[in-house]
Amino acid sequence: MRGKLAVAAGCGALLLGTSLLFSGCGDSGKTSDGKTRIEMVQYKPEAVKAFEALEQKFNETHDDIELTIESPNEAMTILKTRFIKEDQPDIIGIGGDINYSNFLDSDMLQDISDFDGLADIKQAYLDIAKNLEFIPEEGTYAVPYVANAAGVLYNREMFEENGWEIPTTWTEFIELLDTIQASGQRPLYFGFKDTWTCLAPWNAMAVDLAPPDVCQQVNRGETTFTEQYREVAEKILQLLPYAQEDPYAYSYNDACTAFARGESAMYCIGSYAVPQILSVNPEMDIDSFVFPASDNAEDNVLNSGIDLLFSVMEDCENKEAAYEVLRFLLEDENIQIYLDDQNAVPCKEGDFTLPSMLDGVKSYVEEGKMLDYHDHYYPTEMAVDAMIQTFLMDGDVDAYLEKFDTDWVRYNRDLIRKVQEYQEENPGAAEGGNES
Repeated sequence: MRGKLAVAAGCGALLLGTSLLFSGCGDSGKTSDGKTRIEMVQYKPEAVKAFEALEQKFNETHDDIELTIESPNEAMTILKTRFIKEDQPDIIGIGGDINYSNFLDSDMLQDISDFDGLADIKQAYLDIAKNLEFIPEEGTYAVPYVANAAGVLYNREMFEENGWEIPTTWTEFIELLDTIQASGQRPLYFGFKDTWTCLAPWNAMAVDLAPPDVCQQVNRGETTFTEQYREVAEKILQLLPYAQEDPYAYSYNDACTAFARGESAMYCIGSYAVPQILSVNPEMDIDSFVFPASDNAEDNVLNSGIDLLFSVMEDCENKEAAYEVLRFLLEDENIQIYLDDQNAVPCKEGDFTLPSMLDGVKSYVEEGKMLDYHDHYYPTEMAVDAMIQTFLMDGDVDAYLEKFDTDWVRYNRDLIRKVQEYQEENPGAAEGGNES
């Protein structure tokens, strides 16, 4: 039985003791007219219109359940505060990242292995969700809903006019950068003033060059980041001469605007940036390709993580009603509502219409050739995005990797101890399954 993990509320950390009991499921129960009430809190305020449409559609088509979907700003902080106040919703919609790992490790989520909708989810995304477990768990605790994809966005019109070919290896990519630069045009644009954007090329390269379970390997004491991340660090530095001067003076919005105006041929960012780019230039023809960080084309995979998953809270008293909500959300036409609104990638198998800016990576999605963002395993307190920014400024690979290893132990000490205790109690467990 796992102990309760410290769950952060805002910037602080509040310890949930093993004796903590939750009194119920938020606003669940019965309405005045006898309907079962289900409350969902989801963390993407930018998708509020899509969820409002889905909420309305559900309530119009169900006589026995009343669904309420909340889409607050700062949803994760609100959720953590509600957990402390013993005020859980029935379902949460969050990202497949360290927050999900923490909630699961704190015994907050129900095992939903008996949910029939799991059979239609792409295995790659079920694996990604499984790999987010700190310690291997029996059962399933998440329904992956939609994902995003990160690699290289490119100006399709500019490529066609110049006859540039899509690169499939690192050597071809560098040759393309040289060709574009020699033509008097700018190959890349970065918005590294916003430190989180430093993670975009880092993640897209790391899935090609480092083991997918590198963080788990480090926690088990089997390797170091100095060993596994050196090639990623060395290659990301090589991108800087192909971008604008002083990329640390320009924000994410600046970079999106510059790319939209044709000031660079490519932008190393995820599909999530497309709405912002199109808000500047609605007519822009954007496509994308997988970041070719390896010189072996077969090693290059799509960097795709779960942008939104649904979990049923442990104390939800109306599990079957919650399942009915999940079945509704997983209907193809309802997933398409979300895809059209958010330019997302479906986690469910099916014939969906994907946005044109994903044409170049569609085959990877269909084949399940994709791996999760490495930063989904990084603790927030470690501020890896700021570490990468500092490293890019000074260019000291050795110092950066040494700091990565040192800070990892500092911010993951309790988790490392827990993982290694599990390994001692379960010899050979790593070979059995918590790997990407």
